[in-house]
Amino acid sequence: MNIDRLRDIREDRDLKQADIAKILNVTQQTYSRYETGEISIDKNSLIRLAEFYNTSVNYILGLTDERKPYPKSILNK
Repeated sequence: MNIDRLRDIREDRDLKQADIAKILNVTQQTYSRYETGEISIDKNSLIRLAEFYNTSVNYILGLTDERKPYPKSILNK
């Protein structure tokens, strides 16, 4: 995982680790360990972050440089 991107998108919004930790319902220490790559972030937290940042999980993971989220599938309606 591109741990730099996880930190960068948080800092782009002038948010603290504690702010994002609250959104994910984890401690600030746990979130810090996500950013350093010490532990892996779970799938549900990645989805929550993508929705919060209005981007895709692939962008957060560094698999694409496209920031825009993917369009919703008509199957999800």
